[in-house]
Amino acid sequence: MCLALNRGGGCPAVSESPPYAGLGPEQVLDAVADAGLAVDGRLLALNSYENRVYQVGVDDQAPVVVKFYRPGRWTTEAIKEEHAFTHYLADLELPVVPPMARDGQTLLQWGDDFRFAIFPRQGGREPLLESQDNLQWMGRFMGRLHAAAADRPFRHRQQLLDLQRTRDAVAFVGQCEQLPLEAASRYQQAAEQLLDALALKLEAVPCEVQSIHGDCHRGNVLWTDNGPHLVDLDDCQSGPVVHDFWMLLDSDPETQRRQLDSLLDGYEQFLEFPWSQLKLVEALRSQRMVEYAAWIARRWEDPAFPRLFPWFAEGRYWDEHILALMEQTQLLDT
Repeated sequence: MCLALNRGGGCPAVSESPPYAGLGPEQVLDAVADAGLAVDGRLLALNSYENRVYQVGVDDQAPVVVKFYRPGRWTTEAIKEEHAFTHYLADLELPVVPPMARDGQTLLQWGDDFRFAIFPRQGGREPLLESQDNLQWMGRFMGRLHAAAADRPFRHRQQLLDLQRTRDAVAFVGQCEQLPLEAASRYQQAAEQLLDALALKLEAVPCEVQSIHGDCHRGNVLWTDNGPHLVDLDDCQSGPVVHDFWMLLDSDPETQRRQLDSLLDGYEQFLEFPWSQLKLVEALRSQRMVEYAAWIARRWEDPAFPRLFPWFAEGRYWDEHILALMEQTQLLDT
């Protein structure tokens, strides 16, 4: 495998203006008001890197949460499929937060550039997954979700195991001007070796794929007295079910084993877990590492990203990232 290294043009072409340049507080409130809600002027920006998410006050009722989708990221069909999937799960009484319909539509438009959705606000706290009871509870939830999702295949969402997406990520990073020139050849070599190891691992461990949450880490779980809620299905996609587990685990291997045992004890009360998929965890971790770097690089023109990830342009980060790619290759070869 050979990936051409094109440094002459810096980063690939980006938009002439930041993606949310035309979206300020006034526009957010106007968009929600045009959707038929009586906004009261209260506006709170919530933590979100990919999209822009706000809590908006409404007269005489609970605030709502409004998500403006990053322009150009998803097709309209893909977003509508996410919304339909979330409503399907909610109709089965799974604890997810579906978007609200306005005049029969859940995907709304503001001006020419911004698509958005309005959600009921869901309270909750950070999940405490050190508890065996909570881990089993979370496992039961995921078992119910996967059992329901197996009957709802996606047509417009991404395929997690499509390595072309990962190859494209490597190619993009290889051209990005945040990658120091002195590290470029080392990055390319390490990334090519990892891609080769990934391909071999996926070939050696065939598995069934289905609709999954796709980004099931603790930041996307809210815990209430009634148990866990998933609050963001923005990355739902087709993939192996094990992908919805490994990001919930701590980094210590012994702790990981205990947590996974408890999660799967709960899971198998509703659905048999495909144990062979555990062999894919390091492959999925490797894929995410590569694509995470490309995610930051692709969004560098968004002023929020240099502020949030200043280390991305530092040589030390790239030295550590290249070393991590090499270590993952060794893990995949074992």
